[in-house]
Amino acid sequence: MIEDPIVAEIRRFRNEHAEKYGHDLKRICNSLREFEKTSGRKVVHRKPQLLQSKMGG
Repeated sequence: MIEDPIVAEIRRFRNEHAEKYGHDLKRICNSLREFEKTSGRKVVHRKPQLLQSKMGG
């Protein structure tokens, strides 16, 4: 399988980012939320939608 350079770059960035926060998912998520707040970009949060039953109910 040929390694895609874009995928390799994303994996390298993800690993470096995880190492920066000690692979602690809570700290990683908090850092990403803080980035969202300070990025100046509009962030859309959609509420979950219930799936309709195929049986009509």
